[in-house]
Amino acid sequence: MLLSLDRSDADEGMSLSYKVIAAIAEREGIDPIDLEPPEYDALYDAVNPEALDSLFAPRENGASRSTGRVEFPFCGYHVAVTDSGEVELAELERSS
Repeated sequence: MLLSLDRSDADEGMSLSYKVIAAIAEREGIDPIDLEPPEYDALYDAVNPEALDSLFAPRENGASRSTGRVEFPFCGYHVAVTDSGEVELAELERSS
């Protein structure tokens, strides 16, 4: 899948799954298209990207979905995605 990021409209129209990839890439200091196996985990190994994208999307009739938050580990980070489309990252503690 080709991924690109127009930083002028960085959040507008971006899927939640892409926002996760972009946030991890920014934290890692790489381009989002470089966030791929084998060096990095695949997002679909952590969460179903299509399900994540549709989780907080408006219903077919335009009504908002309920509020919430989804959390999962991905690429060494604890990822939290909120109903407002915000992506929060925290480094996972590494076990010795």
